[in-house]
Amino acid sequence: MTLRALALNCSLKADPGATSSTDAMLQVVTDALAQHGVTTDAPVRIAAMNIKPGVTSDEGDGDEWPEVRRRIMDADILILGGPIWMGQLGSVAKRVMERMDAFLSETDDEGRLPSYGKVAVCAIVGNEDGAHISSAQMFQALNDVGFTIPAMGAVYWVGEAYGSTDFKDLPETPEKVSKTAAMLATNAAHLARLLKNEGYPAAS
Repeated sequence: MTLRALALNCSLKADPGATSSTDAMLQVVTDALAQHGVTTDAPVRIAAMNIKPGVTSDEGDGDEWPEVRRRIMDADILILGGPIWMGQLGSVAKRVMERMDAFLSETDDEGRLPSYGKVAVCAIVGNEDGAHISSAQMFQALNDVGFTIPAMGAVYWVGEAYGSTDFKDLPETPEKVSKTAAMLATNAAHLARLLKNEGYPAAS
């Protein structure tokens, strides 16, 4: 069974050519997913797009969210990647989650959200503490709008307290990160295949 993943890079860097630790972590995840036959296109740099604030699927006047939404709907697995800033999830990732709030009012005739049957995982980087609270924010929001979260659904790396080293600057991926990404990929691909084969039933 063919599976597709979509990676959203929620770095605060708007220049798609700028190196990003979020991109580096997303590469770790997509490489791990590839071992399970999951294909992933190049990450979408959200800050480089005109993603308007709001909670609908189209805020008009040049809003580029509708195209991102289409790609989310075309994928089986969503990889939401972002950095920690000031001890919490970065604002770009929060905007993505706010836009997906629209799913709550876009149910089908059986009460299912458009994201039902899709798996979501998280990839987080930072130079400070905050990985757990950031993944908690992501998981709650993603589950609220209909995504299914697999076991070990988040992988993260944070640098030494008061340090200046970024994930993208590491000479190699830490073993613990690689092992966690491998578990994430195994579980996400397995769950996505189960849901693609037999989705959620209609609401009773």
